[in-house]
Amino acid sequence: MPISISVNGEQQLTAEGQTILELLRQLQIDPARVAVELDRRIVKQPRWGETVVRPGAEIEIVQFVGGG
Repeated sequence: MPISISVNGEQQLTAEGQTILELLRQLQIDPARVAVELDRRIVKQPRWGETVVRPGAEIEIVQFVGGG
């Protein structure tokens, strides 16, 4: 059953019980190039595979950009 979450300020539907890592894959985002905040708390990358996204969650995904 789909749940509603906010990703970077936009409402989105995702699967119930989905982890942060699964969400990143669904969004086609390279996990090696981002930082993730869940409900205003940074989630460290080693915990993404075990951290479940709950209904109403607010997720911010920040992508790293290289430059000179």
